[in-house]
Amino acid sequence: MIERRTTRRYDLSLPVVVSAPVGGKAIPQKGKTRDVSTRGVYLFLDRAVSQDSDFDLTMVLPTEVAGGGGVLVRAVGKVVRVEEWTAEGSQHVGIGAMIRRYEIVRNESTAR
Repeated sequence: MIERRTTRRYDLSLPVVVSAPVGGKAIPQKGKTRDVSTRGVYLFLDRAVSQDSDFDLTMVLPTEVAGGGGVLVRAVGKVVRVEEWTAEGSQHVGIGAMIRRYEIVRNESTAR
């Protein structure tokens, strides 16, 4: 397989909230990242989302990465790959997504 990534991915397991259309309605759901870069993210969710759909994502950087304060990363992107599998009787969903834009915001409620 040819590597097509142009930026480095970092293995980071961070909690995320994703809002993507499911059945025509944007439903927020919690998940975790597997890896993150400035242009993309791979994450695990409980429910599948549609490939090629747009999504909003919010994640909180750990204090070690954020320099001691609460920092949110808000991103807008597009789902480019959906992988579903069953393991140990549970359904799992992996999402590969391209990040179109993001902003880093100090979360005042967690920074105190």
